[in-house]
Amino acid sequence: MGRGVPFSFYQLGERLKGARLQTIAKHNIMKTTLSTTQAANILIKDDNANWSYRGAIALIEYLEELEEDMGEEIGMDFVALRCDYSEYKSLEDWAEGYWGATTNWMHEIKIDDDADADEIDEAIREHIQDNGQLIEFTGGVIVSSF
Repeated sequence: MGRGVPFSFYQLGERLKGARLQTIAKHNIMKTTLSTTQAANILIKDDNANWSYRGAIALIEYLEELEEDMGEEIGMDFVALRCDYSEYKSLEDWAEGYWGATTNWMHEIKIDDDADADEIDEAIREHIQDNGQLIEFTGGVIVSSF
């Protein structure tokens, strides 16, 4: 954690005036490295998204872990992140947004009407993980589009 996330300079626009940039000679690419907090703050300031502080940190930490697992840098595209991931207050909140009325989504993922909250959360969790990415953090969840 805290290693930072590289991304293309054009994605920051005016936010990084005066930042030191590294030029890679062969490809003539400009990039800079942000700390986890700096990258999360850019997500939070995105007027077209609704990231909480904890959600933004969780997403950036997830991407840092992914980058480490893949062994290569991930170029940050904050617009793509806004389109590819969404934050919700809970798993049930995601399900209601995804399917609509409570009875519809409960039947969609084969949850019995007498299921308790833990069983409901587990069924939703499994559905998301079977179809996309789920990032759970204190205060909510982030789900990839699928």
